[in-house]
Amino acid sequence: MRFNRPLLSSLAKVLLPLSLRHQSSVRPLPLSRPIFRAMASAGSVDHKNHREYPTDVRSLAKYIMSDYCKSITVLTGAGVSVASGIPDFRSPGGMYDTLRPSLITASPYERRLMESDPTYVVSWDIFKTNAFPYLEVRRPFILGTRKQQWKATLGHWFFDLLEQHTNKLTRVYTQNIDGLFYQLENLPRDKIVDVHGTIANVSCESCGSSMALDDFCEKVQTNIKDIYQIDETAPVESKPIVCESCQKPTVKPTTVLFGRNLPEEFWVHAEADMPSTDLLLIAGTSLVVSPANSLVYRASESAARVLINREAAGQDLGLEFNRAGNRDLLLRGDCDNIFLELAQELGWIEGLKAIKDKLPSQSANLLEQVR
Repeated sequence: MRFNRPLLSSLAKVLLPLSLRHQSSVRPLPLSRPIFRAMASAGSVDHKNHREYPTDVRSLAKYIMSDYCKSITVLTGAGVSVASGIPDFRSPGGMYDTLRPSLITASPYERRLMESDPTYVVSWDIFKTNAFPYLEVRRPFILGTRKQQWKATLGHWFFDLLEQHTNKLTRVYTQNIDGLFYQLENLPRDKIVDVHGTIANVSCESCGSSMALDDFCEKVQTNIKDIYQIDETAPVESKPIVCESCQKPTVKPTTVLFGRNLPEEFWVHAEADMPSTDLLLIAGTSLVVSPANSLVYRASESAARVLINREAAGQDLGLEFNRAGNRDLLLRGDCDNIFLELAQELGWIEGLKAIKDKLPSQSANLLEQVR
């Protein structure tokens, strides 16, 4: 059974309700597996051009440099930034795994919500009446971003080389809020879409008025308690950070809360990019957050889809890794390791060595192992 593109596009719009287009972080829609399997199978073999889809790192490198691959789209998650020292939210040891609601300034009801689902700590449901859970949990991340405490990883810099050497990189959609892609030298800013916003910009969630990052960080330093007991100068109790324009205590980094609007640029670029992409590289994400994960099934029906991750993901979105002749490929492992191997196959190691001093220690140590 073969679907044409207009039918697939119409089906995707039906499956992705208009209400979801204005939410940043909701769980995957309860779509039936047969529907997604049909959508995924429609483009598993490109009969017209007889292209061979990648089956390992070496063939992926060849595919990237082939004439079949003219447009590359990237979707990244927290796993790309792990080597920088920023914890992966959903993995063991990450923010959600180690969250202790009892330490957070919150009502008993709010604590129960966070205990039942840690993502409530960064949700609009709680933030609209109590900004402290968000600010207290994110305090070291906010202050560390100001100090540029974290560096772009080997995985980030791979995409800088991809842009430099191929000019095939259409867009990087990052679910990460750390802003590390902006440290790269050759990747234009208009090719980066911060799907969930960024920690580096600050505004009021109520009125939209902006605040300088330095001014905001000064207030975080003096007004928000340290639940991690790292900063001895932090106050014992949290005090509100009030917007100078509307006087409401809803000032925060422009990261998108669960249940709030995604940036419009996500929808605009996805609509333009995905129908013509030849390769969707998915890196370091469990693909559980909608609608960012919709890129998986919005990709061109002939596009190769490659997941670089510690474990398989996205099967409920139509990814199939064990079917012969399939366009989907799982490269299991840490992002830095896989991208280093891919850079070796592409002959780009010298480019990585040239920026070794800009890498975090974990990435730099890995690069040193290459002879």
